[in-house]
Amino acid sequence: MALVNPSRIVNGVGVLGVSLSTALVIVALAVAPFLTSGWVAFEQSRTGAAALTGYSPTDLRAVTDAILGDLVFGPADFDAEVGGSTVLTDSERSHMRDVRGVFTGFFASAAVALAIIGVAFWLGGRGPGRAGWSRRAAWHGLRSGALGLAVATIGAGVIALVAFDAAFEVFHRLFFASGTYRFDPATSRLVQLFPDAFWSETSVAVGGVIVVLAVGVAWLATRRLRVSAQPQVEPSGTEPGFADPPERPIGERGPAR
Repeated sequence: MALVNPSRIVNGVGVLGVSLSTALVIVALAVAPFLTSGWVAFEQSRTGAAALTGYSPTDLRAVTDAILGDLVFGPADFDAEVGGSTVLTDSERSHMRDVRGVFTGFFASAAVALAIIGVAFWLGGRGPGRAGWSRRAAWHGLRSGALGLAVATIGAGVIALVAFDAAFEVFHRLFFASGTYRFDPATSRLVQLFPDAFWSETSVAVGGVIVVLAVGVAWLATRRLRVSAQPQVEPSGTEPGFADPPERPIGERGPAR
């Protein structure tokens, strides 16, 4: 019976780990810009959040920035007020605390994934060891993860375009308890501040950024793999036609001229 080659197992697990880590880091990089006040203000203006809430532009910005601040930086109070009244209900605030927990776990995982990629390239840079791991294997993992993410994102985008409500429901069921994320658009300030159109357009934008980043990473990895596959020519150290003649043994040397 043929024995399993340990180096192949190590390389397979390593490439898979780098691939998954690459996908996670790319998604984190793509999501981060959409958690900014600038993007949220732009989308709220497009989706009519001011008209839905009845808030003045000043109150709308103050409430939204306070919610974003609690989401990204904490503390997770979500107790923004307008006219002395708390904007979000207890159930809405509870949901936003759940959302913050998901985001915190996601970005913490992305940080770990980035560290895994760094270690993989550091180990590969030391040259193939006993297990045969190399920087070329790390680039393979990077390319596989980026390409897989691009294909998966495009596929998810097609599904979301034809069935956004169903995709939205599936996403929430994966991360939140049933019954904690459904609110009446007619009365819920949370839904009025961030209506369905806000999420559909933001999802499309995030998906587009993910695909662009993933394709860029895959291109870079492919380029590095092609370069590493080329044979390396050792420098001769002498100019053609000016090589030093072989030195004769001392006993055979003639008189100096």
